[in-house]
Amino acid sequence: MTLPTEPDDATKALLERRHGEPGGQLAARMGIEFLKLSAEHSIARMPAEGNTQPVGFVHGGAYCVIAETLGSVSANIHAGEEHYAVGTDINATHTRSITTGWVTAECRAVHLGRSMTVHEIVCTDDEGRRASTLRITNFIKSR
Repeated sequence: MTLPTEPDDATKALLERRHGEPGGQLAARMGIEFLKLSAEHSIARMPAEGNTQPVGFVHGGAYCVIAETLGSVSANIHAGEEHYAVGTDINATHTRSITTGWVTAECRAVHLGRSMTVHEIVCTDDEGRRASTLRITNFIKSR
């Protein structure tokens, strides 16, 4: 994984519009940290601790939150200042449990169109093992 250097112009504009908080209040509450942001490829992570279900595994909904956050931020970067993106569909397949450490989410664009985006997000544990695969579709609307 490559850590970000200086954000590109689209990322800077989004961060400015969102007062430095691209993911909103829920992302902050869950401890999500943004490592790289662009329309094509974004990376974030969140701690397992505090985001678990009663048995001690990272909650399936937590994977959905980090994926939807990262996919929506990426879609909004693509949409630009005259438009905004809203999620219309998300699906998830959980294949491994994470109990400690960090969940790293890597988001890649599948389709970047004028009215719709599709991103795939892969969540892995600290050893790089896939724990969840998600896909989000966003609709792009005019402001």
